Amino acid sequence: MPNSPADQFECKITWLDEQPMFVGRSYQLQIGDQARKANITALKYKVDASSQEQIAATKLVSSEVAICNISLDQPVAWASGGDSAAPSKFTLLDLQTKQTVGTGLINFALRRSQNIHPHEFDIDMAARAAQKAQTPAVLWLTGLSSSGKSTIANEVERQLFALGKHSYLLDGDNVRHALNRDLGFTDADRVENIRRVSEVARLMLDSGLIVITAFISPFVAERRQAKETIGAVHFYEIFIDTPITVAEQRDVKGLYKKARSGQLKNFTGIDSPYEPPIKPSLIIKTETNTPQQSAKQVIEFLQEQGVL
Repeated sequence: MPNSPADQFECKITWLDEQPMFVGRSYQLQIGDQARKANITALKYKVDASSQEQIAATKLVSSEVAICNISLDQPVAWASGGDSAAPSKFTLLDLQTKQTVGTGLINFALRRSQNIHPHEFDIDMAARAAQKAQTPAVLWLTGLSSSGKSTIANEVERQLFALGKHSYLLDGDNVRHALNRDLGFTDADRVENIRRVSEVARLMLDSGLIVITAFISPFVAERRQAKETIGAVHFYEIFIDTPITVAEQRDVKGLYKKARSGQLKNFTGIDSPYEPPIKPSLIIKTETNTPQQSAKQVIEFLQEQGVL
């Protein structure tokens, strides 16, 4: 019978895609004639196909089944017991390709979804930006470890400060000392790391700031999701394009050496992939440019875009 529309559920998902499912990634959920953006918020456990044993997991690969929590951008009508007018079965699609990546069955709605209501406030991003006399933006610097992201980001903020702009720099290592100190460097942890940073950057953007982030953020899917979370109109993906051979030469921490010797696992560019941006807003090549020259290139780009 039909239930009240809801936007958060516990469900049983069967994964079909070659690319794993990670907590924090977003997909399109199709249930009947209703389409919603869906975010996997928890992978509670996998279900063994033969024994039905519950197995702890951080990701789901093709043909595996798991009990998960999902959150939708808007409520959907649904029903238990096979009601055809409001079904409980759904399909998950890749947001970009619209290819089917999984199927699912809603177990029940999460009660908290009916008890949380956003507040509308009088002061919005436009008002905060006007007070600061600037255009808010998020500059998302991505690239290999030791590519120069943090150094360039620091110089960009220094130059913005000299121009009288209000900014804030979110750096990968610094964030992992506090907000994300519970996360490691597995693919699943990297996905969650970027999800959290995206939400923080969105809040800072809403405050009217120019936000600079310096994160490896190795996966196209997470950078695309960051753009969706923050809003495409304010999001600038800046690729710090440094060959791995150059990055290794600059590696004062010796991380590449440890990774190549097997002492450091899940290191981007060695045993964990880095997926370069497909259509970045700006490409910075650091082989010949100084950090000051690279930062100037970013500032000039922001002037061209009307941010400055």
